[in-house]
Amino acid sequence: MATSPTSALDASRLDSRELLAWRGMLRAHAAVTKALDGELLSEHGISLSSYEVLLKLNEADGARMRMSELAESVVLSRSGLTRLVDRLERDRLLERCSCPSDARGSFAMLTGAGRDRLAAARDTHLAGVRRVFLSRLSPGELDALGDVWQQILPESQIDDASCCSADGS
Repeated sequence: MATSPTSALDASRLDSRELLAWRGMLRAHAAVTKALDGELLSEHGISLSSYEVLLKLNEADGARMRMSELAESVVLSRSGLTRLVDRLERDRLLERCSCPSDARGSFAMLTGAGRDRLAAARDTHLAGVRRVFLSRLSPGELDALGDVWQQILPESQIDDASCCSADGS
């Protein structure tokens, strides 16, 4: 892992290059997330987090996942996921079912209505990702960014192209 001379000598502050990289990543994430969330809410009545939950369930075997695995895969706390699943269940986009092998565990399962909402929102989401993020980067920059994520994230958190559906969602 590369460190700058400043960070090696003085861990109590960041130099201007480090600040630009760190704050830039935070602001870019916030701006992209806000734009995508707003589009999905206004056009399809679901948040970006809801879209991600529906997508993860759609990709899972049997269109269902244990709640604990789902929380980890969408980077939400268990309580945050519970509140989100409550809303999605109320909207009949998913349903909870008990785990036959563990009475304490439960599954979230995608419903037909959830699959339909996901399909309806997919084009909006992908167009937004392209417009607010991908179109602003060259192919070389996309490759470099992929390399950065591989350096920063544990391998278990990196989704490679083989995990994506054929339509890139």
